[in-house]
Amino acid sequence: MNTPRGFRYASTYAGIRKVAKDDVALIFSDQPAAAAAVFTTNRVVAGPVTIARKNLRSSAGSMRAILANAGNANCATRTAEQVAVECVNSAADVLNIKPNEVLPASTGVIGVELDSALILRVLPKLHSELDAERFTHAAAAIMTTDTRLKTAYVSVGGAHIAGMCKGSGMIHPRMATTLAFVMTDAAVSRSALQLALSNATGRTFNRISVDGDTSTNDTVAVLANGASNVRPPRKAFEEALTEVLESLAIQIVHDGEGARKLVTIDVAGAPSDAAAEKIARAIANSPLVKTAIAGSDPNWGRILSAAGNAGVVFDPRETDIDMQGMPVCRGGLAADFSEDGLKQKLDAPDCTIRLSIRGRGKGSARFWTCDLTEEYIRINASYRT
Repeated sequence: MNTPRGFRYASTYAGIRKVAKDDVALIFSDQPAAAAAVFTTNRVVAGPVTIARKNLRSSAGSMRAILANAGNANCATRTAEQVAVECVNSAADVLNIKPNEVLPASTGVIGVELDSALILRVLPKLHSELDAERFTHAAAAIMTTDTRLKTAYVSVGGAHIAGMCKGSGMIHPRMATTLAFVMTDAAVSRSALQLALSNATGRTFNRISVDGDTSTNDTVAVLANGASNVRPPRKAFEEALTEVLESLAIQIVHDGEGARKLVTIDVAGAPSDAAAEKIARAIANSPLVKTAIAGSDPNWGRILSAAGNAGVVFDPRETDIDMQGMPVCRGGLAADFSEDGLKQKLDAPDCTIRLSIRGRGKGSARFWTCDLTEEYIRINASYRT
């Protein structure tokens, strides 16, 4: 595990969660870092998202710290922004940096007041325990219904990139998803970092769905502190960042609430890449498709129907579908295949769907989702209680 130089991490239990498990994480860069971020497109926005956006603007994209909590979204409450500001200001005092150099983030229950005192009183402890070896401790502290740690590491030209994220439910990003923090010791300008992040999220975090719900708190942030003194070529850095984000995104879907199967959807032959993505997203978000996969039911008609509901013009009579590499639909009609044989293939933990449109279209897209099981209902029926 090669974590980037010049970053330290800490986590602790502040009493936000009902169970005694770390619920606050602090990430600190020993020197100013170029920062880039993407946030939720939900019109209901959490207090820390609003403050994070303001801080990025006022600092001209220079950050020293990320302060994140789990267990409470700090959203849709009377004091959401006030709490975020109090936490940022206190963290800045403890770390001896400027308030606008702190990026706040929260995840958890929406609509419940967050007592800022819970976080303020543990900040000195977090500061004293900052350590370069506590990367995974911070990653664990931001988890909510996640069942596993989600981290990824890549090297590029002698520099290192390390990412952590949380996410299991309320996953349907249209810019980012859940909370994801990426640190790199590469030297990258703020403008280049933002462009790389926007491109990378478009190909990764924007291509996953668990349940079709976009969170109020979605934040993906990247800090580049240049501690390696390595300045990778822009394309190489973007590809490395994309590799990290793709790994994290797929880990989220693999750990979807109640999920047993990862589903990879490929669409080809669409009028454009954007059109292909719309079709893939419609298939990924279809409860009928997702429950069929859960039951290992080769019901390709649901896939064709979902594609037809995507708002993209195509000819169903020129459409082919494969499941687990097996032809199930040709020219919009049933292909000759073994239902029992395919059902056995669909029992696997990794499933594939490919929809191809014949003709001159060159648009393509890959999307990831998961099956929808009874366990998803159980988890979300009792999320608050």
